[in-house]
Amino acid sequence: MSENSQLTRQVGFTRYANELDARFTGGFDAGISISANPEDLTPPAGYCVVARVRGLPIGCGALKLHGEAPAELKRLWVDPSSRGLGVGRRLLETLEALAREHGVRVLHLETNRALMEAIELYRRAGFVEVAPFNYEPYAHHWFEKTLS
Repeated sequence: MSENSQLTRQVGFTRYANELDARFTGGFDAGISISANPEDLTPPAGYCVVARVRGLPIGCGALKLHGEAPAELKRLWVDPSSRGLGVGRRLLETLEALAREHGVRVLHLETNRALMEAIELYRRAGFVEVAPFNYEPYAHHWFEKTLS
């Protein structure tokens, strides 16, 4: 990954964390959340996708691969100024396509109750709410999707 790509990814994740910190009751600390570190998001362990307009990050999302176990979607975010344009849906579709390419059969994700627009996006994309499958401290909803 180029230095510019790493910087763009970091800018996207920083803006993501800042928004969560503002929206979550009690704030957000990425250090206590389930990790989405660069080594988790670099092939072959995973992927990071960044949506850009004129070179500036307007959205991001990550896929963590776990062999035969369900893969995880992490850090899906779209800048507020770009919401409603289908960016989140396209990021989600791209991450699902990457998962399929790697033989993933089941995708997992979790989210906070404050992120109603994300919850709606996941439901529209075919994710179904399931019992908690991890101990993410900021999660209130856990979702799963079986890929065809």
